[in-house]
Amino acid sequence: MDYCKSAGLESRNNRIIKAILEKEKTVCPGSVALIGIYGSFQTGDIHPLSDLDLLILINDERGWQLGTVFIQDDLGVGHDIYCTSWESLREDARFTHPHISKLMDSRIVYCADEKYLAELENLREQVRSKLAEPFGEEDYQRAENELKEARCCYADAMMEDNLNAVRRQAGGALYHVENALALLNKTYFRKGTRRRFEELNAMEKRPEQLTRMIDDILTAADVNGVKECLTVLMKEMKVCFEKAHQPVRPEKKAASISALSGSFEEMFSNWHGKMVLAAECGDRYLAFMSLESFNEMLRDISSELEIGSYDAFSAYDPGDLQKTLEQFDMVLRDYLQEYEKAGLKAERYPDIDAFVRSYLDSEKY
Repeated sequence: MDYCKSAGLESRNNRIIKAILEKEKTVCPGSVALIGIYGSFQTGDIHPLSDLDLLILINDERGWQLGTVFIQDDLGVGHDIYCTSWESLREDARFTHPHISKLMDSRIVYCADEKYLAELENLREQVRSKLAEPFGEEDYQRAENELKEARCCYADAMMEDNLNAVRRQAGGALYHVENALALLNKTYFRKGTRRRFEELNAMEKRPEQLTRMIDDILTAADVNGVKECLTVLMKEMKVCFEKAHQPVRPEKKAASISALSGSFEEMFSNWHGKMVLAAECGDRYLAFMSLESFNEMLRDISSELEIGSYDAFSAYDPGDLQKTLEQFDMVLRDYLQEYEKAGLKAERYPDIDAFVRSYLDSEKY
């Protein structure tokens, strides 16, 4: 952009800011804490149709009156003048999402009181401190929350048959994938959407062909093409996250007596009877869902304790539920070996009388 056009946009921007401050004096005196410029006019990525991105930080509810949207016909530029509350800015400082350039990079052009500038700097320092800390499990979980949102969009895309609907869900998936990667790399987006590929490619933790895979989604011409390309991306994201999690994954605890106690008995109580009934009645749903619950308990335990790997669904045979029951019992017996390794015995009694005597034994109170 040549100097004259740039100077003209600068003059326009100044007039917008001046108008906001003049209106504040009339409708909500004292509401504006500070005003900052972010976006293209801060990064230098301006073009003739660039609008002005403003941080208008307000102290009270009256300040919302300063917000507006309008179209400037002589330049063909749309403007959205939004206000931001301190509460919103403090939420940004928690760094639960990577769209915090407004907080971190705004160039302050008006400040009603130095105390507001000090508070803004305090929030920025909170974020800087978070970014400077080594990547840990909490950071991973924050990134994974965004990846889960991407998976939801992916699932919705898989259920659509209309190309526009599939693309809409793919767009949601891409948005959350990008957020997930920024959080995985403990960074935030400093540039606009036009520079997104540049920022993504600068991230260390990412699928190797990330932007190519994204472009494949964008260029896919039909429903199946979009779905296939989106599937490739989501699988690569899974691999990327698993790799990133390895160094920070919490260490598993030893499978001690106290840690394992009661788990085998609970498994037997919850699902053995259901599996027997499923085999007797030919109830595939009962068998399948019992195995699903059993499997989740095994996964929960194995995620925290140093035990073997167990897959309850290895027992499932939809054509032979009696065999499924036998395989289920085999998985249970295999798990019981964890008790033996830890020096623990399952609580078993020949009949209810034996249980009651043991339960009421004074030495066990």
